[in-house]
Amino acid sequence: MKEAHGDPRPHASGGPEGADVALASPLVAVAATNVGGANQAGVRLYNERLLLSLVRRFGPLSKIEVARLTGLSVQSTSAIMNRLQADGLLKREAPLRGRVGQPTIPMSLDPEGAYSFGLKIGRRSCELVLVDFRGAIRQRAHRAYAFPTPTMILDFVQGSLPSLSTSLSAPQKRRIAGLGVAAPFQLWNWEAEIGAPPGAMNAWRRFDGESEIAAVCPYPTTLCNDATAACAAEFFFGRCWRYRDFLYLFIGEFLGGGLVLDGALRPGRTGNAAALGSMPIMTKSIGGAAPQLIACASIYQLERRLEAAGIDASSVWATPDSWGEFGSQLDNWIEESASALAYASVAAISIIDFEAIVIDGEMPAVVRERLTARTAQVFAGLDRRGLSEAEIVSGGIGADARAIGGAALPLIKNFARDREVLFKDAMNQAS
Repeated sequence: MKEAHGDPRPHASGGPEGADVALASPLVAVAATNVGGANQAGVRLYNERLLLSLVRRFGPLSKIEVARLTGLSVQSTSAIMNRLQADGLLKREAPLRGRVGQPTIPMSLDPEGAYSFGLKIGRRSCELVLVDFRGAIRQRAHRAYAFPTPTMILDFVQGSLPSLSTSLSAPQKRRIAGLGVAAPFQLWNWEAEIGAPPGAMNAWRRFDGESEIAAVCPYPTTLCNDATAACAAEFFFGRCWRYRDFLYLFIGEFLGGGLVLDGALRPGRTGNAAALGSMPIMTKSIGGAAPQLIACASIYQLERRLEAAGIDASSVWATPDSWGEFGSQLDNWIEESASALAYASVAAISIIDFEAIVIDGEMPAVVRERLTARTAQVFAGLDRRGLSEAEIVSGGIGADARAIGGAALPLIKNFARDREVLFKDAMNQAS
């Protein structure tokens, strides 16, 4: 990793490389789960990140509300929130009047508190986005292709980064936290499914994505599996943070997964946790050798159905917000995908008792809701004796989840509540 460039708070860098982050639990459960901070000087950074996480999750909060949620004194909470406001990370909202005593002044995240770039490397296209501290996309660049090559990606990054950053003033540019890259792992293994010529994907075997993209980028660069990055977007900016344990399924050209346990994003030992596409699936409609989930619930299978029916499969991506003309091909794809996803969900909760299975993807919202609902129906009818209950729910980010998730990575590193922060100084002194 390169030294932070333009980080608005260099002292707020993350814990050890690859450390997990833990974000706030639901409002009603904060006190019960004892996620509060402490008044000791050594945990100042932890408390700052905790407060930012609470405001990100629950929206504008007053100092009194934050003090009640964390267990910190009102005096300590006031000092921390004032400091975060002075740093440009929080801003005051309109006073709330009509109550006894002085009006309370809630504080919210300042969208200009930090910026981040997110790069999605997909099988059919790549995308670069600039997001603000609240996760809103400020600028984007897009390039489509038949299949990706490393040279193509490097050229895209070099050509797009300067144009996206021109929308920012000089002070805003100093608040860019970094570039997060969301990329599929082992791209060369899916050459046939992508439709690339034999050997065209071999260059990815020798491509060190993080270091080579960092060489053409003036900001700290972080690489993550694309589905794990999409999970990060849902957890950091979406609506599923209310679940402390959930399994995330992103259905794009190929299916992938992400994992949140105990309120923390878990990329795994090698960054390949929740590689659900490789999970073997045996369903009622498929006999013989069990195929992988990626072959049962990915959009490339819908493309093949459309082609077989004489329908232009490129319309899947040409009209990403409307698949209304796909008729029975779409119906059959939803049915087969839902069956496979339901079986995979039962297998998953037999290992970890997730609160929820979250389904999102690069598809119209109405299709995502249909797929989620049908998966929940099939799931309810399977033999789940001895297993805990789990909800099957839709994600809330959609097609942009991987790019936004890439952009979330530098923000998570710099501003999310990190368990390691509590012990970092002590460990450094001991060593």
